[in-house]
Amino acid sequence: MGGAALTADQAAPTRIKSRHVAAAVVGNALEFYDFTTFALFATQVGRAFFPSHDPFVSLMASLATFWLGFVGRPIGAVVLGRIADRVGRKPALLLSFSLMGAGLIGLSLIPPYAKIGVLAPVLAVSCRLLQGFALGGEVGPTMAYLIEAAPAGKRGLYGSWQSASQSIASLTGAFVGVALSDLLTVQQFDDWGWRAAFLIGALVLPFGLIVRGTLPETLHHAETSLETHPERADLSSHTRIIVLGVLMIMSFTTSTYVMSYMTTYALHTLHMPADVAFGASVVNGAVGIVFTLLGGFLSDRYGRKWVMLAPRVLFLLVTLPGFYLIVRNHDAVTLFTATGVIAALSSLSTGAALISLTEGIRKEVRGLAVGGIYAIAVTVFGGATQFIITGLIHVTGNQLAPAYYMAATSLIGIVAMAMMRETVVRAKRA
Repeated sequence: MGGAALTADQAAPTRIKSRHVAAAVVGNALEFYDFTTFALFATQVGRAFFPSHDPFVSLMASLATFWLGFVGRPIGAVVLGRIADRVGRKPALLLSFSLMGAGLIGLSLIPPYAKIGVLAPVLAVSCRLLQGFALGGEVGPTMAYLIEAAPAGKRGLYGSWQSASQSIASLTGAFVGVALSDLLTVQQFDDWGWRAAFLIGALVLPFGLIVRGTLPETLHHAETSLETHPERADLSSHTRIIVLGVLMIMSFTTSTYVMSYMTTYALHTLHMPADVAFGASVVNGAVGIVFTLLGGFLSDRYGRKWVMLAPRVLFLLVTLPGFYLIVRNHDAVTLFTATGVIAALSSLSTGAALISLTEGIRKEVRGLAVGGIYAIAVTVFGGATQFIITGLIHVTGNQLAPAYYMAATSLIGIVAMAMMRETVVRAKRA
């Protein structure tokens, strides 16, 4: 299986310029910046909106709010996914971005509990629900747009930018966290430093709207059906790939949110310095960008299935030893090294898997199906991850709880990947 294999993207009559793909990716990165920043500053958000004499209760309330932000995702996936499949990818992307911006600004400006009482957590939850709705409708249209815009033989590389953009967001949020922790006192960091991080993201909202407004539409481009596609363009015909897709995304989203939790884990559980803790997220983001794109590139040359499956098996093998060394050595070098290796293997697999899933769904229902699969898996599993592992550590006293949880979900994902059909194949003959 090599680079000469024919894929459905070769049928597109018009090629989209790279700057248009960059516009879609930048918008996606900006939207994920907010979710990443919330995860990084969970402790500070908890103190502002959910004050408690017990720091654990405050943190858990903050993580529960983070989880509630995922409840709106399936609704957003259905509403905006249908817009993407019926009206166009561009209007869906513009609407999701605008809603995310409103939620981002709102969350950053809510007064603390000390000033407005119970209204503070109510407003915070409302903003999270709005953001969840917007982000739920973002992933499906973005993935559809990226692979439909890709030149022949480069769907893997182009499509992997969706996952890479999440790492860009993680890296940016981590850099902001490191900078603020160095520049501000502990009191300033808790009082308003986390708000500054959210508002920094808000500053680029006008740019995101402008660049997304330049996107040409890809919905109406012709696309050759693959042999792996169902005969009918309805969701019921896609039942097999929908089930496998949910299990795969469950595996990936669990890993994503465990890794984005590393800063809170290092601060709250391992009691490491703030600059070291945020450094783990810098490593996670930087490694994620490089290896996600590498995975997409390799999948164009050697096929999606091998590239998503092999690194995931290695990921499963190194997760427990990596976390064991982090807990035992308790130093920055081990934290950064283990985080980098685990993140590299996870990212290498993720890009290829998302492309395989998106390609395996017919264009007529791609925005809705991909968005729905992603939203269900992330809502049920991803959003709950940080809440669950924090609770497990507290109840069991075992600092390796995140590794056990991530390994268990990865095993399920590996089984689902093994059952996926290769999508780098020759197209059906007319």
